[in-house]
Amino acid sequence: QVQLVESGGGLVQAGGSHRLSCTASGRPFSNFAMAWFRQSPGKEREFVAAIEWSGLSTYYSDSVKGRFAISGDNTNNTLYLQMNSLKPMDTAVYYCAAREVTGVVFVTSPGRYSYWGQGTQVTVSS
Repeated sequence: QVQLVESGGGLVQAGGSHRLSCTASGRPFSNFAMAWFRQSPGKEREFVAAIEWSGLSTYYSDSVKGRFAISGDNTNNTLYLQMNSLKPMDTAVYYCAAREVTGVVFVTSPGRYSYWGQGTQVTVSS
């Protein structure tokens, strides 16, 4: 059974940086894509970034491109999200997600991801 556990949430000042981590366990992930999503109160869950686990290619939403960086360490199955130049609009619960890749590598719909972490709160103060 796949388990995803996020860590690193907290309170950050606008313009600052912060890093989230997600540790995956339960099976080999060589044919998986991992992703970060976020959700603010009253809003739908939003795609942030994804990484293809075997080759580590990446894909970003326009809202974070150039500010956030997704990376992975496939020797210890840990996913990271480095967040720079944070804005109050980045305030949300951030979720780690995983899916087994069949066909298209990068998908942005939450419904296409089979496994989810519990989420970690990031609050950016102005």
